[in-house]
Amino acid sequence: MTDQHAVYTPPAGYPILTPLYDIGVRLSTREKRWRRDLVDLIEPKCNEVLLDIGAGTGSLAPLLATKNPATTYFGIDPDEDAIQIARKKAGRAGIDAEFKHGLFSVATVAKWPAPNIATLCLVLHQVPYDEKLRLLCEIYEALKPGGRLFIADYGEQQSRLMRVLFRATIQQLDGVSDTQPNADGALVPLMEQAGFLSITECKRYQTITGLISIYGATKTSADE
Repeated sequence: MTDQHAVYTPPAGYPILTPLYDIGVRLSTREKRWRRDLVDLIEPKCNEVLLDIGAGTGSLAPLLATKNPATTYFGIDPDEDAIQIARKKAGRAGIDAEFKHGLFSVATVAKWPAPNIATLCLVLHQVPYDEKLRLLCEIYEALKPGGRLFIADYGEQQSRLMRVLFRATIQQLDGVSDTQPNADGALVPLMEQAGFLSITECKRYQTITGLISIYGATKTSADE
């Protein structure tokens, strides 16, 4: 993909750091807590299909399988090294998860079944403003009517301390231009612009890298 680097930042900011991504996220974002809460909020059911956009190293798949192994998981990410880690992780866990290397769009996942649920974990703060909106619009199109979206990411940094920590860590790794809209509270308006309804900030987590929020939203059902 010739243009992927224009809208893509490696998971830990730099390609050389990808092998250290899991331990870095675990230590700096209270990952165990928010991922567990995310799966609880999703409440995965039998015969549902979950699409994990920006799946990274595949940390969500084992948790989802533990909660409900009958939920079908698909993950896509533009980082080939991260996807290789994800496949190995799923293999070691003995879970049925399919991963694809590539930038997400409706076209790139067209061969997969339409998802009931989509997740975006620590993705939107790493991409330009226009790409944030593109991703949200394409997720809306890809979801089944009545489908649900869950975002776990750095949202509005609502206190001076969180803003200072965010500037000192995330913005040093991922730059200011892509991350500042998140810190300024752009995610909810962007979700609204993409067409999502019932947008809720479900959880907040104060971390040493800033405030992480989980947002939930829905796509209109077929009869609306």
